Amino acid sequence: MNKIALGQFLRFAAVGLSGTAVQYLSIQVAVMLQASVLQQSPAVTGSAIGYLLGSVVNYILNYFFTFGSGKSHVEAASKYFSVLAIGWGINLGLMKLLVDQWGIWHWYAQVFTTGLVLCWNFAGSKLWAFKETA
Repeated sequence: MNKIALGQFLRFAAVGLSGTAVQYLSIQVAVMLQASVLQQSPAVTGSAIGYLLGSVVNYILNYFFTFGSGKSHVEAASKYFSVLAIGWGINLGLMKLLVDQWGIWHWYAQVFTTGLVLCWNFAGSKLWAFKETA
C-alpha cells in the first residue's frame, strides 16, 4: 500500500470510529432493553440499526476529510451508500451467524465483523465511490 492509500486508510479508520461508536452504543442499548426484531437477538438488531445510523455521519466526514472528493453528492452518496449497503449485509449476516447460530458473545462477534466490514467499506469507497475520474 502506498503512502497516499495508507493515509487515506488511516483517516477512513479514524472517521469510522464515530460510526463504530454509534453502532456499539446501539448494540448496548438494544441488549439492555432486550429489543429484537424478526426473531433475532437484540445484539444483532442493535448492530444493524447502529450501522445505518453511523453510516450517515461517516459519509460526510469521508467525503470531505478522507477523500476530499470533488464529485457531486448525488454521484458520491449513491455509490457510497451502495458500498455500505453491501457492508450492512455482511455485518448483519456475520452477526446472525456468529451470535444467533454459533453462540459467540456479541462483543467478540462485532469486533471481528467490524474489522472485515472496515476493509470492504474502505476498498469500495476508495476504488469506486470516491474515485476521481481521469
